[in-house]
Amino acid sequence: MLPTGAIRPAGWLYEQLQLQAQGLTGHLDEIWPDVGPNSEWLGGTGEGWERGPYYCDGLIPLAYLLQDERLIKKAQQWVEHALNSQGEDGQFGPRSNQDWWPRMVMLKALIQYYEATQDPRIPDFMTRYFRYQLAHLTQQPLRDWAIQRGYDNVLCVYWLYAQTHEPFLLELVALLEKQTLSWADYFENFAYKERQPTGDNNRLTHVVNVAMGLKAFAFHAMRDRNNRHQHLQAAKEAIATLMRYHGQVQGAFSGDEHLAGTDPTQGVELCAIVEFMFSLEQLICMFGAGQFADQLESLAYNALPTTITADMRAHQYDQQPNQVTCTIAKRNWTLNGDDSNIFGLAPHFGCCTANMHQGWPKLVQSLWMGTDGDGLAAIAYAPCTLQTRLANGTEVTLEETTSYPFEETVRFSLQLSQSATFPMRLRIPGWCKNASVTINGQQIGIVGQEAEQGFISLQRTWQSGDRVELHLPMEVREIPRPRDAIGVALGPLVFALRIGEEWTRLPDTPGFGDWEVRPMTTWNYGLSTPTDQSPADLYRVERGPLTMPPFGHEQTAVRIRTSGYKLPEWSLVQNSAGPVPSDARLPADSTPEAIMLIPYGCARLRIAEFPHVKSTAQA
Repeated sequence: MLPTGAIRPAGWLYEQLQLQAQGLTGHLDEIWPDVGPNSEWLGGTGEGWERGPYYCDGLIPLAYLLQDERLIKKAQQWVEHALNSQGEDGQFGPRSNQDWWPRMVMLKALIQYYEATQDPRIPDFMTRYFRYQLAHLTQQPLRDWAIQRGYDNVLCVYWLYAQTHEPFLLELVALLEKQTLSWADYFENFAYKERQPTGDNNRLTHVVNVAMGLKAFAFHAMRDRNNRHQHLQAAKEAIATLMRYHGQVQGAFSGDEHLAGTDPTQGVELCAIVEFMFSLEQLICMFGAGQFADQLESLAYNALPTTITADMRAHQYDQQPNQVTCTIAKRNWTLNGDDSNIFGLAPHFGCCTANMHQGWPKLVQSLWMGTDGDGLAAIAYAPCTLQTRLANGTEVTLEETTSYPFEETVRFSLQLSQSATFPMRLRIPGWCKNASVTINGQQIGIVGQEAEQGFISLQRTWQSGDRVELHLPMEVREIPRPRDAIGVALGPLVFALRIGEEWTRLPDTPGFGDWEVRPMTTWNYGLSTPTDQSPADLYRVERGPLTMPPFGHEQTAVRIRTSGYKLPEWSLVQNSAGPVPSDARLPADSTPEAIMLIPYGCARLRIAEFPHVKSTAQA
C-alpha cells in the first residue's frame, strides 16, 4: 500500500469525494449525537463503543485526501482525544468500555492519520498499547465481536512491526491469531449454504463478520510465506464459496443481517459492502491478484453508490438487486427491521451510519500500489494523481485521466525528476477481450501475451512526458443467475431497469431527512434472449457526457436500450418484487416494449436480475 495522500482523486472521483464531504461524512457530527461532541471518545458521556472509531476510519482519510481544512480540524479533534486518553499502562479510549474491538478500528484510523501527517506520536502510542494488550490478553481474551474481527487487530500490529521491528509484536500476532476465529477452517468446512433462519442471530453468519474475515488469508500468507500460493487459493475459494451460495449480481454476497442466499430481493448491508472492499484491498496488496481487483471494482462501481443517495446525504441499511420500493414495511429479511431499505440518517441501526464513510476514500488509496522492482501497479481504474518517490530518489508524478468505468479508455502521463527504469503493471480485467496499450502513440503487442494474475507489465526506462493509453473494449454480456434469471453488464458496470422514482421525506426526521422511494413506472419486465442472437444484437449501448453527480439517476453517462416483455403475473410479495418467474412464457399475442437500462449504481429502484422469458419454440 502507498501512504495515505500519495494518491489524490481527480475528475469525477474528486467530485464524488466532495459530495461525501458536503454530505453525511462532512456533517455527521453536527446532526447525529453518537459521533457528536458528547461522544465518550471525545471526553463526553455519550456513545463510547464502535461508532466514533468507525467514523474516524472514513473521516480521516477523506479529510487528508481532499486537503479539506474543515474536515482536518474535525479529524484532529478525534486524534488528540484518543492520544490524550492513553494511561500510563498503555490502555486508551473510554474507560467505561474495555472491549478490544472498537480500539482495533481506532488504530486503523490512527495509522491513516500517521501516513498523512508523519506525526511521530503514533508509533510510540501504538507500541505502548500493544505492550498493554500482550500483557492482558491471556487474562482478558478477545470476546464477543472481537473473536470474529481479530484480524483487524493483526493488521495494525503488522503495520507497526514494519515501522519498528519490535520482536514482541510477532508474539502478539500469534496470541491474537490463537484467540481469533479460524476463518481458514470456517471456509474449508463451510456449513452455511442456505438462507439463514429468520430471527437466528448467529455471529458466524453475520454478513459483516464474514466480510471482515476474508482479510485473514492475507495475514496467513504474511506469517507463512513459503505457502503463499496455498493461502491465495484458499482466499479465492472462500470468495467463490460465498458467491456460489449467497452471491448477487452486483458482486456482493447477501446478508440482511445474516447470510441470506442468492435471491435478488434478499438484502445486503452497507457495512458489509465497505468491509468486503477493505478485505479485497488487503488481499490484493498481499497477492497481487487481478481477480480480487475485478471484484473490488464491481463493488465500488455498483454496490457502493447504489445504497447511498447521489448527493451522499442519505443511505440504506440494506440494498436489494431487485428493489422496486423503499418503504417502511415488512420484508423477508433474516433479522433486520421494517425500515432497513429506506434512505436516511440511521435506518434500522447506526453501524452503517458510522461505518459507510471508509468506502470511497480507501478505494482512492488502493487505486495504485507498489510492486517488487520499485514498480507501480494500477489496481482499479479511476481519475487520480499519484505522487511517489522511488528507492533511488526519483520523484514520480503520474496523472490518470479517464471517465472509467463510464468509458473504455484510461490515459496516463508521467513526470519524473530524472529518467528511471521500473515496471508499470496495468490490470487487464477478466471481462475484457482484446485490450490494447500504446506508449507515446506506439502500440505495443499484448495480444496473446498472458497476463500474470490479470496484470501486464510494462518494463522500460521511463522519461518525463511519457504517455500511456490503455483501451479496454466493453462488450455487453449476460450474467446467468439462479432461477434462469439474467443480469446484464458492460465492463465493470452491472445494469438495471430504469424505474421512475418518487421520493417522499418522512416527517420530523433529522439531518438531511429520511426518505421513502416508490416506483412511478412499471417494473415487472422480463428479457427474451433468442439463442440465434448475440448480446450485441439485443442491446444498444448509448454514451453521453458524464454529468455530476456521477451516480445520479437522471442523466447517466452510459445506458443500454433493449426490449422487455411485461409480466403481469410478476407482482409484489411481502412488499418486495416476488420471486423471479423461472418459467415465464411469451403469449402468442405479446409484443415487446422498449426499455432502458442504466448503471446499477445510478438506480435506487431497479430490476437487475430479469426473468428469462421464453417463446413457445424455446420451451
